[in-house]
Amino acid sequence: MVAVDNKLIVKTVQSMNQHLPGKRKRLTDLLEEEKPGVRGKDNAFYIMERKELDLIAESVPRYLWGRLRLPILIEMAPQYGSGSARIQGEAECILVKKLLKIDRGDRKMVIIYMPEVRELRRSLPTTSQYAFVTSLR
Repeated sequence: MVAVDNKLIVKTVQSMNQHLPGKRKRLTDLLEEEKPGVRGKDNAFYIMERKELDLIAESVPRYLWGRLRLPILIEMAPQYGSGSARIQGEAECILVKKLLKIDRGDRKMVIIYMPEVRELRRSLPTTSQYAFVTSLR
């Protein structure tokens, strides 16, 4: 049996998530910005392409724009199985289900699989990011 250092695992996951923004932005705010983007925990500025923001705006009803937070986080979590990821948030799930043409999951969470993850990243390369999640019990 191999001893596992939970602190080391937590530090590794944190370092893998340094690109994630300290705070995600609402679609309404990003549409108003001259150079839309977010600042990551690594202090780098990640620009979001206007054409992706327009695609997102066309894909969800206007009343959701203020609730949709970007970037979309594609949470890679081992508890959902190899090759699967989780999307959370009501507005975010509505967007992802529409773009991927799927009808599963509930209002606030949907599980997507590797072919769908690739399709989502192809459609939204600057407005989606991978987030690595682990649960240590």
